[in-house]
Amino acid sequence: MIPKELETQILRLHFAEKWRIGTIASQVGVHHSTVRRVLGQHGVPSPSQRRSMLDPYRGFVDEQLRRWPTLPASVLFGMLQQRGYPGRPDHVRHMVARVRPRPAAEAYLRLRTLPGEQAQVDWAHFGTVQIGRATRPLVAFVMVLSYSRRLFLRFDLAQRMESFLRGHEACFAEFGGVARVLLYDNLKSAVLERAGDAIRFHPTLLDFATHYRFEPRAAAPYRGNEKGRVERAIRYVRSSFFLGRAWKDLDDLNAQAHDWCGSVANERAWPQDRSRTVGAVWQEEKAQLLPLPESPYPTEERVEVHVGKTPYLRFDRNDYSIPHSSVRRTLTVLASKDRVRVLQGATVLAEHRRSYDQGQQIEDLSHIADLVAHKRAAREHRGLDRLSAGAPRSADLLAALAKDGANLGAAVSHLLRLLDRFGGEELATAVSEALDSGTPSPHSVRLVLERRRRERGLPPPIAIPLPADPRVRDLVVRPHALSDYDHLEDRDDDASAR
Repeated sequence: MIPKELETQILRLHFAEKWRIGTIASQVGVHHSTVRRVLGQHGVPSPSQRRSMLDPYRGFVDEQLRRWPTLPASVLFGMLQQRGYPGRPDHVRHMVARVRPRPAAEAYLRLRTLPGEQAQVDWAHFGTVQIGRATRPLVAFVMVLSYSRRLFLRFDLAQRMESFLRGHEACFAEFGGVARVLLYDNLKSAVLERAGDAIRFHPTLLDFATHYRFEPRAAAPYRGNEKGRVERAIRYVRSSFFLGRAWKDLDDLNAQAHDWCGSVANERAWPQDRSRTVGAVWQEEKAQLLPLPESPYPTEERVEVHVGKTPYLRFDRNDYSIPHSSVRRTLTVLASKDRVRVLQGATVLAEHRRSYDQGQQIEDLSHIADLVAHKRAAREHRGLDRLSAGAPRSADLLAALAKDGANLGAAVSHLLRLLDRFGGEELATAVSEALDSGTPSPHSVRLVLERRRRERGLPPPIAIPLPADPRVRDLVVRPHALSDYDHLEDRDDDASAR
């Protein structure tokens, strides 16, 4: 279609000024075929055209298109080639575009709804947003009341079912009620499967609809007129709100969207009577909505997560700390928009702020402190076990030190160093001598050990550096008596004498 003013100009230049078709086309800036079409609609005969190579095949093409109206031009070109057509495929494509039967345009009824009867719901995509190292999709939940055109807009970072339901609840709270019918496009959050009029809705959505007493309804496929109100609302959001808008974070964007819906969007003209505003009609429709139930529907994400050997749980690209006593178990995560709770059965083990970044460790300092204390206690127990195995009477020595108020941690460390240098047998003897002499202290034990080595003419022991691996450091080796080897030497002497 060309503007009526341009059509009038073409007719005037042809009939009044006697311009040729080519001159008119070049001067007014249209194709010569457009000029011929306009003149032909007003009785000007088309100039004779030169004969085309397709003329002998025109009847065949018309017959095939009558039988198969949607037959591609490329298939027709192949059929014509088999019948001797020597021309190019673009000639066939141009002719088919001119002669192909056009389906009759479908007329649509204007759909009207009663106040409070229907609302239309859909998701809209707005690209992506960068949060730290994570790239998240930016989507918007949009609901519009079909009668008043009252609009609700809420941005989110995912199209999960929980986000879908949270969008509903926020909208119901904003509207102060629920429409009787909610019309959805065939999105996965609403419709799991469809065969004609047979529809299988998502069971969670059905449970949600039962709680709020509305009827979920799916629009027919390829029927944009049925959900035109929400689609026009999304186009309006893109052009009037989102285009060129600056915002800091998701909360700021949603705050701006809330203000915009209550002001600019409400002040637009109502389509059925442009002398009235959407906000004024909305005040009338509000009383016709269904009342809200006393309690909201639970919309937290619920995920079962297996925890490994470290006290962290992985959820939505991030790690959240848990008590160290709950590792190597399957725990339940309940996540709202802002918080993450970790449960073991009905017991809440941890609660954290929710992060939409990725690769982050969100920690409760008490979890880390408990783990450090547990590790320290474990190291002390391992040290006491080594002392008890190497020198059984070391427990009596430590009990005597405790009565005197000595530092037991320092005493254990001192005795462990002596155990590493002198061995368990020597330490056991020295501890017994220190206890029997009434001087129970690590210093007395060390003096006894050094004196015994001097008496036997042995050099001072050399400390052997050990790796940090606890499997090596905490290994207890019991030395054997060397007198066993003397019996072997006696046997060798007897054998050589014989």
